[in-house]
Amino acid sequence: MAGNTFGKLFTLTTFGESHGAALGGIIDGCPSGLQIDLNFVQSELDRRRPGQSHITTQRKEGDKVEFLSGIFEGKTTGTPIGFIIRNENQKSNDYDHNIDAYRPSHADYTYDAKYGMRDHRGGGRSSARETVSRVVAGAVAKLFLKQHGISINAYTSQVGDIKLLKNHHDLDLSKTDSNIVRCPDQLIAETMIQKIEQVRKAGDTIGGVVSCVITGTPVGLGEPVFDKLHADLGKAMLSINAVKGFEYGSGFEGTKMLGSEHNDTFVVNDEKVKTKTNHSGGIQGGISNGEDIYFRVAFKPIATIMQKQNTINSKGEATEMIGKGRHDPCVLPRAVPIVEAMAAIVLVDHILRNNYSKL
Repeated sequence: MAGNTFGKLFTLTTFGESHGAALGGIIDGCPSGLQIDLNFVQSELDRRRPGQSHITTQRKEGDKVEFLSGIFEGKTTGTPIGFIIRNENQKSNDYDHNIDAYRPSHADYTYDAKYGMRDHRGGGRSSARETVSRVVAGAVAKLFLKQHGISINAYTSQVGDIKLLKNHHDLDLSKTDSNIVRCPDQLIAETMIQKIEQVRKAGDTIGGVVSCVITGTPVGLGEPVFDKLHADLGKAMLSINAVKGFEYGSGFEGTKMLGSEHNDTFVVNDEKVKTKTNHSGGIQGGISNGEDIYFRVAFKPIATIMQKQNTINSKGEATEMIGKGRHDPCVLPRAVPIVEAMAAIVLVDHILRNNYSKL
């Protein structure tokens, strides 16, 4: 199986399955001398871990990270950083009904067709549990970015048709983790939570949108043509399980505007080049321009539902199935730290590329 490594200079290779002994990864290209705050890394994992509220999966995993290499006396050595997160609460028999049946909208059929076999226990590598390794690498990347004055804040901005319409400038993003759905507007959050509870009780699932804002980005990140900054951000986000769409800046709404309305006029403010508006989303020509980078990531409803569905088995025979086990009725609350992690990995990779291009 190819495609387990992300990045060019700052890279992450992940391994492991949802119901295997452990998941883990290797971070390569991280500069030496970076102070690693283990408590911060663990706190990022805690934001993603299952069982954290009644609107997430009730699988109980401590998700404690164990670093195996690349860190000495609390600092990175410049060598590959190896780590694992052990699985502690597998209930593989929850998937016994799924040994032969293809779950609708899962990777069961495509894995079987491509590899001639599949891990029916939660999907193996196709399980969203793989993202636990991304959060570890993202936490390390965030520590690197902090030294450069760059911060990344994602939040739930939509659940089903319930939307947070405020601009990110009008939100206090420090309140994102103050509620279980991770929406920085408490009133909207309560409505979102009620919707998720309603859907969960019906044995169904619901999707939505995670928005993300990156502040403090310097001018010049991104490589023209194929490695544009927004292109790499798009790939990063679309690689996350259940993601169906990515837009940055004005996105699809920008198609409704005229060029005279959409253009970001340049001004000089405090001897710095700025733009009056930011429809470009902080990126022009594939390169960061110093303004806030903002984007939206669309997540579909989780495919496993607790309702009877028609499907087929590996012999092509019609059958019925109903979801079992512990699953998220809505992925958004736990997706917020994953979106931040992937954005952080992209930015560190491009900072290193940018420095390399100036040697």
